[in-house]
Amino acid sequence: AKGMTEEDAVVAREVGELPQFGFEPRDHLQIGTELGLIDMEAAAQLSGSRFAYLKGDLVLLELALVRFVIELVRAEGHEPVVPPVLVREEALEGTGLLPGDRDQIYEIPKDELFLTGTSEVALAGLHADQILDAASLPLRYCAFSTCFRREAGAAGRDTRGIFRVHQFDKVEMFSFVAPDASREEHERLLAIEERILAELEIPYRVVNVAVGDLGDPAAKKYDCEAWIPSQGRYRELTSCSNTTDYQARRLGARYRPAEGEAPQILHTLNGTACAVGRTIIALMENRQESDGSFTLPKTLHPYGSPERISAA
Repeated sequence: AKGMTEEDAVVAREVGELPQFGFEPRDHLQIGTELGLIDMEAAAQLSGSRFAYLKGDLVLLELALVRFVIELVRAEGHEPVVPPVLVREEALEGTGLLPGDRDQIYEIPKDELFLTGTSEVALAGLHADQILDAASLPLRYCAFSTCFRREAGAAGRDTRGIFRVHQFDKVEMFSFVAPDASREEHERLLAIEERILAELEIPYRVVNVAVGDLGDPAAKKYDCEAWIPSQGRYRELTSCSNTTDYQARRLGARYRPAEGEAPQILHTLNGTACAVGRTIIALMENRQESDGSFTLPKTLHPYGSPERISAA
């Protein structure tokens, strides 16, 4: 299976109507810049390339998105968490992100800490070196955090706008389950991701990622890719992985199947509930109108999102 690439992934299904525009669709940066919602230039002066200021109504949109997603996922049994984003090396090794991804991770050598690229790391660490009671399973969480990635090797890729940046916000789901439940849990996480995209009215497709394209921890992974009109193609928005016992074994996360029985290693799974920046891109581009404004789905209005964002 090694040597397989993204092209070997299998498209499971496509969902939603692709938007039909009677005009040349703008990309999110053009829309955002014209409306004064995204400022890459000021961010570049402050921090260098691949950073952005989000402003005005886009901030309300982000907060509405996060609240909507956390409430939906919480109703599915995931406890909300705001975790630390600075972690020790052991936490990254335990989740399998080190040593392989070291060039993607920001290090703070003076304090021997690392900035996490996903709150998966912090959630996995919640039950490190613990033996859980079988009756407590499954344990499910969802975390909101800012994430940091160096994007080493991404030079020239997605340099426009906020698609591939060094700092972004994300809501992440995580589950600790008994081994015989992990296959079903994986499908369950995917269903939640799809429900979120459907409620946001974002056209998407589900991809079963080829084995050779998986990182070390994941045994099976699905990607949900959103339609991005300015690129005329689907791009990854969320993914969910069954890491089986890979992380739990390294982290010492175990459970006791029954009284008096030896502890067994748990299975862990993770899934993106909402990659905020990319979701904003998909909403802006798919819902844009000829005057440069864009509407927002009614799902988000109760959470403080404007119904439409347009020039002042």
